[in-house]
Formats: sequence, C-alpha cells, structure tokens
Amino acid sequence: MSDYLNIEDFLEPINKDMLSEDMGYKDNQIGKVIDAYEEGFPDLDRADIVILGCGEQRGAGLMTRSEAADEVRKEFYKLFYWHTDVNLADIGNLRIGNNLNDTYAALKMVVHELVAIGKLVVVIGGSHDLTLGQYQAFVDDKKSIDAVGVDAIIDINIDSPFRSDKFLMDLFTGEPNYMNHYNHLAFQSYFVHPRMLETMDKLRFDCFRVGVVKDRIEEMEPVIRNCHLFSFDMAAIANAFAPANTASPNGLNGEEACTLMQFAGMSPNMQTVGIFGYQPENDKESLTAKQISHMLWYLMDGHSRGTREASLDDRESFNEFHMTFAEVETLFLQSKKTGRWWMQLPDQKFIACSHRDYIAASQNELPERWLRAQERP
Repeated sequence: MSDYLNIEDFLEPINKDMLSEDMGYKDNQIGKVIDAYEEGFPDLDRADIVILGCGEQRGAGLMTRSEAADEVRKEFYKLFYWHTDVNLADIGNLRIGNNLNDTYAALKMVVHELVAIGKLVVVIGGSHDLTLGQYQAFVDDKKSIDAVGVDAIIDINIDSPFRSDKFLMDLFTGEPNYMNHYNHLAFQSYFVHPRMLETMDKLRFDCFRVGVVKDRIEEMEPVIRNCHLFSFDMAAIANAFAPANTASPNGLNGEEACTLMQFAGMSPNMQTVGIFGYQPENDKESLTAKQISHMLWYLMDGHSRGTREASLDDRESFNEFHMTFAEVETLFLQSKKTGRWWMQLPDQKFIACSHRDYIAASQNELPERWLRAQERP
C-alpha cells in the first residue's frame, strides 16, 4: 500500500448491505466492478475516479447526518459499466468531525492526498459549503485554481446564519487566496440581488443565467474545461427532474445537468467534483438519487472521452488558424479528434474557447471570452 493510506483513518466503510450478494449485480453493472471500501481498502493505484461520501450538513443548519451518498450509491451501482477505460474506486464516507471546521479539515486532507496522486475526486455530500473543503485542498500547495459552481443561488448572503448561504465569501476573500477565477452557472435572477452580480463583475468573475446555460449549453464546455474544481448544487435542477430539490420549480433539466457533468469529466484540468444539496428525505421514488447517479455516469463518459484528446504540443493533431482581429494577432487550434477549440492569448498561453469565439474573431470582433481573460490580473 502507498503513503496515501493515512486517509483511511478519516473514512468509514460503506454499509455492507450495499454490496452484498443479495443485491444481485450483473457482471457488467457498476456494483460488480467498482473497487469499494467494504472490508478491505481499495487499491487506489488503479483508480481513475475516486468517490467519497460526506454527510456533513451542519453548514445548512441541519444537525443530522445526511444519507445522500448511500442513497446515490444504491442507484449508481445498478447502472451498466460501459467505460472500461475508466477505473472506479469508492472509499466510503468521511467521518464527521466534532465541529464543522473539523469536517472541512478532514475533507481537505483526503481530497488533497488523492489529487496529489492524480485522481479525480468526486464528493457526494450534504450541504454546499463543503465546497470549502474541496478548495482548501489546493491551499497548502499554494496553487491558484479556476473553479465553477452550478447553483440557482449565488451563495454570498452575509446576513444568513448558515455557512451554506455565504460560503462563497470565504472562497473569494480568504487570505491567502488562490482563487484565480470563478464561474457561476445557471443562477436564477429572481433569487439574486442585482448588486450581487455587480460585485461578481467587479471581481472579474463570470456568471451565466440559467436561460443562457440552457440555450447555449455548448458554450459552457470551454468554461468548465479551464477549471480545476467543479461544485454542483442540486438546487440548480428543476423540481420536476429532481423532486428532492424544493428550492425552485424552474432550472436545468436532467439531461442538461448530465451534459455539464460530462463536460467536467472531459476537462484535462479537473481534479475534484462535488455534488451537494441532495436531501433524501424529500426525494420521490428515488428520482433525485437516480438523477445524480446518471450525472456520475456521464462524468465517467466525459473522462473517457477526455483521455483521447491530444496534448496541445502535438500540433499534428490540431487544425491551426492564424488570425488578426482588432489589430491583435492570435492562433486558434481545433482538435482533429474531438472538434474542441483553444485560442492563444498575448502571453502565448492557450485557453479553452468555442467555435463561436472563432467566428467572432474571423469577423474582426473581440471574442468576449478573450476580452474577459485579458481583464483578469
């Protein structure tokens, strides 16, 4: 076993009933092939994606432990395993700390250790403020990151007594700060004070209304591709598609949520993904648990697709388009394998972009993505 095994002290095995022979998993179902922490700890050297449950929800004012992860496992393990190039491990559930900060610290340590050995860590959790534990995993290494949050609400309500309603303030203002850039997807305007958006814009962070995400979901792929951390609150999905979400009757549909998760899996930069805000006690016919299990399946699908992408250094695998727009010379790259696009900034770095950006540049217009990237320090 490797040095990362000290994380086992912070974990609890999965309920044995979840993995018993009575479940009757078929040979090609995920429950049959996943390396899960039941009695022996998984061999993480083989794993590409590592699943971690965390039932902490005191940040939302709820004192009981959430059973969200186990409810999702029941549905996820039933799905069929198509992506044989993606190895899965499930390391059970994080032990809840004596207080909320103890849980953050434990989550930080476990995520940090797994990211350090190149694993994509998926946290199935309680309240959305657990994103802080994900983020803190990067702080010790003093590594600046880009992050994306998907939520109907932008959680910077400093007047709320609950950490889950204002955790983004900690993310944006904590010192030292390693949040290079933050993107917020699928907010619903009637839940967000207009001045809040002004504040986000002053920070040079990008926010996309739910209508924009739904109408131009392909434009979200380069947004997510540039990021290292992905945090999804189930409040972003309309109640009809996730009945446990009692926040709003409107929002993303199930397929759109799966598409965003697929984009996260495709990202070569993505290191940790969190799915939060699922309260099983509000679920109907386990439909929300099923929805999350499908999102996990599409994360695997995206990871499988992403591993086929060539390195940007392998120029033979890309179409090159040299271009001048607004007196700026730049280079666009299009992958011959996946069709995805990148554009070069004046500092010679490439950022993910879309065909829409290329078309704008070809018409001598400054692509908004290029402009926003230049505005950031």
